[in-house]
Amino acid sequence: MVGLYNFAVVGAGRQGAAAAYDMAKWGDAARVLLLDVNYAAAVQAAERIVHLTGHPNVSALQADIYDHNALVDLLKPVDVFLCAVPFRYILHCTRAAIEAQASMVDLGGHTNTVFKQLAMNDEARAAGITVVPDCGMGPGMNNTLGVYVVEQLQARGAAPREVRLWDGGLPQNPPEPWGYQCSFHINGLTNEYDGQALFLRDGRVTPVNTLTEPETIEFDGIGQFDAFVTSGGTSTVPYAYEGILQVYENKTLRYPGHYQQFKAFKDLGLFREEPLSIAPGLTVSPRQMYHALLSPSIEAERVIDMCLMRARGTGEKDGSQLSLVIDLIDRYDETTGFTAMERLTGWHAAIMTQFIARREIPPGVWSLEKAVSATRFLQEVRRRGFQITERWEEVVTSAL
Repeated sequence: MVGLYNFAVVGAGRQGAAAAYDMAKWGDAARVLLLDVNYAAAVQAAERIVHLTGHPNVSALQADIYDHNALVDLLKPVDVFLCAVPFRYILHCTRAAIEAQASMVDLGGHTNTVFKQLAMNDEARAAGITVVPDCGMGPGMNNTLGVYVVEQLQARGAAPREVRLWDGGLPQNPPEPWGYQCSFHINGLTNEYDGQALFLRDGRVTPVNTLTEPETIEFDGIGQFDAFVTSGGTSTVPYAYEGILQVYENKTLRYPGHYQQFKAFKDLGLFREEPLSIAPGLTVSPRQMYHALLSPSIEAERVIDMCLMRARGTGEKDGSQLSLVIDLIDRYDETTGFTAMERLTGWHAAIMTQFIARREIPPGVWSLEKAVSATRFLQEVRRRGFQITERWEEVVTSAL
């Protein structure tokens, strides 16, 4: 059967390849095109997807996102594409999408960039395209779960009050002494651990310092984990629920001991980027030195990983406190070779491209929490076989 939609991925790295796989397998794709400045990487990703899916029309082309006119020409035949490049290039790709009249989603991770994209709403609508920023695992799937618990509380007639999220990508066999591995540049990890997060507190958007408010979270059958504040995970959702919810927050999960180690690094000043004079005529950036020393110990080409996600939504109904807890657990897939991080990041973004292709989201620039019902979104997540559990809890808070 010939597919209906022309998809593309700009940036054929790990998450981009996982997204392209989902497009080819689930997206009713006529064509999936992988674009990357590294042509060999794009070809390798395309060949892998053909091998895994048997799709007859997955191909690769070299593309330099700095060449705006060439990028626009490549995107013109595309219905929807995923921008899987670092966030500093997202606005450039958004402008190319509008000019090419090709809809777009991205992996985001930088909330100020999202607000600049939302300001392009009129241009996107005039071009007849749809743009949804900040897809992926976090921000992305974590907020989909957060919105889902709100929708389900409302469906049961409860007034939602609080949403708390926890998520983390972890090695299944944590190496000592750090108990952590990452398959991306360490600067991305440091950026998450630095600065401030945006939460809802007492109904208002509130900045909260990173590497604060530690707590212990347990997943049955897996173990206990450190949970603490990191930046970027909530995206625009706190603004959407300001004055509606009292609390909306997201914390990162790590193995026990990780929090204390990395907070010590931050407190020591090793996250600072400004050069520090340490001897006459010798200055060093603490962050660069820290990365040079630590990255060989925690960076890995491929991590046999697991991803843990939990959303807890609480509301009030008829004098009772009603809570919904939803857990999503995924592990490295030996059949496809995709890590849990790649699956949850790439597939979440790919699912959004397919909603756009099927015109379930109107033209314009939409924040994730407004683009499509989270309940509808999770139907597609479940269709892909992700392990999701839900449980309701009720506590009577006043006499009837």
